Amino acid sequence: MTALPAPTPSLRLLTDRTAAVLAGISHALNGVAMLVADPAWLVPGGYRVRLHVPDWLPSLVSAGRVFVAIGAVELFWIITQWPNGALAITFAAIGVLLFSPRADQAYAGAVGFVVGTGLCAALAAVIAFAVFPGKEGFVAFSIAIGLVLVPAGAGVAQPWQTPMFISMAAFFCFLVAPTNQMTYDVIEFYNRALAIVAGLGIAALSFRLLPPLSPAFRTRRLMTLTLRDLRRLAIGPIPRKPADWEGSIYSRLCVVPAAAAPLQRAQLVTALSVGSEIIQLRRIAPHLGLGPELDAALEAVARGDSAMATTRLGQLDGALAARPNPAGLQVRGSILAISEGLIQHATYFDAGAPG
Repeated sequence: MTALPAPTPSLRLLTDRTAAVLAGISHALNGVAMLVADPAWLVPGGYRVRLHVPDWLPSLVSAGRVFVAIGAVELFWIITQWPNGALAITFAAIGVLLFSPRADQAYAGAVGFVVGTGLCAALAAVIAFAVFPGKEGFVAFSIAIGLVLVPAGAGVAQPWQTPMFISMAAFFCFLVAPTNQMTYDVIEFYNRALAIVAGLGIAALSFRLLPPLSPAFRTRRLMTLTLRDLRRLAIGPIPRKPADWEGSIYSRLCVVPAAAAPLQRAQLVTALSVGSEIIQLRRIAPHLGLGPELDAALEAVARGDSAMATTRLGQLDGALAARPNPAGLQVRGSILAISEGLIQHATYFDAGAPG
């Protein structure tokens, strides 16, 4: 499709983007074929996967929360010489690490986990000290633990209070601790149960004291980081592959909070498109002798002056129109895409500009 004649920049841009869409569909179908038809296919030798971190701040906040939670439990363990302090530290770490990725739902999920563990401890005490001593045999044992595990497992499969049922199903057998020769140590049982509930309770409290970043703040951060990277792209080194830039923005689009406005999502997508076109322009323009003119336009983009950038891009488009050739038409298509993006979302691209 890229070889088809296109008399105008808009048609050239449409043809190129259609070809890109078809190439993407082809890659997706190849991936399906690798997974379904022939898993033995090899990945091409020149292919590499690069990890893109959308924003380091949420991870740093989570790391600080883990440090505070574990440090608090460890300090309490040292001061009181609690024999089950190590177990409390373990479950504090489990709770805070398990729910940190849930962001806005972390505190509610952690509280449900604590409630479920408390109910689990009570049910485990009833089964271990009221049911087991009077029953013998595998059938009686299976029925006894099934009275808790079956309802808990069914609760996991439905959407209401899922963390509570998960903790009940996960920790019941650990608390009952069945063995071939049962021992009924009430003190040890309650020490172990208290350590688990206390550790998970500290984890839940840590989400209240050090809450995750709000959706609005995370969205603003993602947009600010994307705009910063776009301005660096305009005047800094060009990525070796456009996929490096695209992968970075895709990673941010994947973590945009659900509460983000459609306009904010559209601005991120536009920044992705503008950045891809800038990479293409910076690679082609020097071969056409238009490097200085393009640099002047991109410097305006880096300063956050969309009006000036659009004006200079228009001048560059006029210079290319005076000497038509296939490569020039492709450059004009990229100029058109950048100009439309800058005009449509000028408020975003001019954010933070001096004056």
